Amino acid sequence: MRVKGSVDIGVTVSLSSSLLSSYAAHPHRRALVLGGSSEARELATRIAADPRLDGVISLAGRTSAPLAHDLRARVGGFGGVEGLTRYLIEERISHVVDATHPFAARISANARAACAVAGVPLLVLTRPPWVSAQGDRWIDVDDNAAAVSALGVAPRRVFLAIGRQGVADFRAAPQHDYLLRVIEPPDSDDLPPSYEVIFGRGPFALADEIALMREGRIEIIVTKNSGGALAYAKIEAARMLGLDVVMIARPAGADAATTHSIDAAMAFLAS
Repeated sequence: MRVKGSVDIGVTVSLSSSLLSSYAAHPHRRALVLGGSSEARELATRIAADPRLDGVISLAGRTSAPLAHDLRARVGGFGGVEGLTRYLIEERISHVVDATHPFAARISANARAACAVAGVPLLVLTRPPWVSAQGDRWIDVDDNAAAVSALGVAPRRVFLAIGRQGVADFRAAPQHDYLLRVIEPPDSDDLPPSYEVIFGRGPFALADEIALMREGRIEIIVTKNSGGALAYAKIEAARMLGLDVVMIARPAGADAATTHSIDAAMAFLAS
């Protein structure tokens, strides 16, 4: 006999009833932290120091040298909703904290679906988005395609500060000259015709960001509204230099319990 759980993103997961029953019969506190953010690293440190809790942090594996974490780490995907659901059950996970990057929409959707099937409580831990301040010259857009359009027709020197994911979308505007800042090299097939690549991982100092934009002859910036302090210096630098910022909004997510507080996440895990 197999039990099927239908979830709200149109995925059907099939798991054995014996596996589900065995999982339900052994409650405990073991956390799965879906990582990829500074908040995830801080939470991992707190979990590792709490004798009440056991945990594992999952990393997508998009960088060859991820930062160290205090929890045992697993690297790579789960195999969609069904793979994640099976992992939750087989590893006897009692709580999941989605502390992925605010733009990691697919894994967040999979987490909601898998937790619904497995009956595991889920909390989203995320940083607040940036809010424009006096002097900011933001052009708010919904996605990369709109960001490309917002650059306009006339050639410009663009600081493309979105990481390597989605760089290929800007091939649709080959008239611009792009400065890309990434942690890992982008695929050469994704790069626009005119580009320069620099490598770096935040936090970045305000003075360095101002110097980069001046020396790089930057006329406009494209960035994601990731929030947090690590990458905010480029927003301050743009304000001080009077530069336009094309701000890509976060993807809309389904309703889920959400917090910006590490303390609240720890209380959730201990509940």
